[in-house]
Amino acid sequence: MSKFTEAIKLQVVKEYASGKFSYRELAKYYEVDESVIRYWELLYRHHGENAFNFTYTNYPAAFKLEVIEFINEKNYSIREASAIFHIPDPSMVRRWRKKWEEAGEDALESRKGPSIMGSNQKKSSSKEAENQSKEALENELEYLRMENAYLKKLRGLSSGKELTNKLKAQVVFELRHEFPVAKLVKVAGIKRNTYYYQVKRMQEPDPDRKWKRRINFIFHKHKGRLGYRRITDVLQEKGHIINAKKVLRIMQELGIKCVVRMKKYKSYKRAYGKAAPNVLDRKFRAETPNQKWVTDVTEFRLFGEKFYFSPVLDLFNGEILTFTLQSRPTFDLVEKMLNQALEHKKENDNLLIHSDQGWHYRMPQYREILEQNKITQSMSRKGNCFDNAVIENFFGILKYEFLFLEEFESIEHFKKELEAYIYYYNHLRIKSRLNRKSPVAYRKAFELTV
Repeated sequence: MSKFTEAIKLQVVKEYASGKFSYRELAKYYEVDESVIRYWELLYRHHGENAFNFTYTNYPAAFKLEVIEFINEKNYSIREASAIFHIPDPSMVRRWRKKWEEAGEDALESRKGPSIMGSNQKKSSSKEAENQSKEALENELEYLRMENAYLKKLRGLSSGKELTNKLKAQVVFELRHEFPVAKLVKVAGIKRNTYYYQVKRMQEPDPDRKWKRRINFIFHKHKGRLGYRRITDVLQEKGHIINAKKVLRIMQELGIKCVVRMKKYKSYKRAYGKAAPNVLDRKFRAETPNQKWVTDVTEFRLFGEKFYFSPVLDLFNGEILTFTLQSRPTFDLVEKMLNQALEHKKENDNLLIHSDQGWHYRMPQYREILEQNKITQSMSRKGNCFDNAVIENFFGILKYEFLFLEEFESIEHFKKELEAYIYYYNHLRIKSRLNRKSPVAYRKAFELTV
């Protein structure tokens, strides 16, 4: 292995670090075993540019024992521990451990043949070697303490964030009073001038501090329901000039993201009653309020009970006009919902109401109410949820923004919070397609123009 100088070894590990060559390709080119290059790379990872500068290799028994105990207690491999303690060859540690296992600590003492040196020379040489080994051991222990402190602080500050030079410099900055900066930057794997550049930037006022306050406020006001696109809509609606990419970047820096994305109730009971044609035909756009309504029933499971939720949604602005909630999916669940919704209908409205082919909507009583109020009935094709996609999408939003986020103390508490969420959905939750307005605000703006 003597043909490989310190410079050549550094060249090899840097070629590997560039990502252009694999261990196998480098081993073949330099005519060396692949495991050797892997160990060089480990040394470089732990010690940087000084990885192959071994100033001392005649280790005392105390140092050898320290390495063995480190392997046993920390559960490190011999190769990894050898690299951490800056030992040229892991086979040395294997021999130490084998001797220790066979004959204990005494076997770690160095034993050499007869010497022609005088007694004074021997004592002087022994004392010098002992001092050197003690210093080397202290340096290694100091490095390990520094590395452990760095990794612990890094885990605390990163919290899943990308490992950037800015983050590494921040860790070094916080540990600068405990360890020398010159050594910390080597542990962090950054250059000293990079560290000082990042420190200088940290001390400057954050240009995004106002945006961070605004975005953080909007995010928590909406209980984490808004992603970066809708937060951008909120900011732009308030007159702020900012694009979605910047909002996304700031949210990533703050470590916040939308936490969003009940069992579907199947109300179809064979061919009960008469099915209406699919008049809506997936034309989900409405030009005016009370032109197209959609409805459906979904099921909640809470406190060991089932609850059935039946809303009516206006396709003009996505507003929930009314809803009913019961513990049983009887016909009055839908009947009551329909009668409440009719309070929003005006005499001259040419209204269509769309649903699936559930038995509630096939009942003669339901159809009679529609006929009396001159409402056209439309139904999805059998087993085709996409024909009623808008109300299905609302159920998904409701569950992920409300049901999965909130904790309820009782059924009464759940009902109260459900009403509060529907109010939030109608009055506060803005939509891009509504010109960054809430459903109610969009409807009122339309009514002013009519």
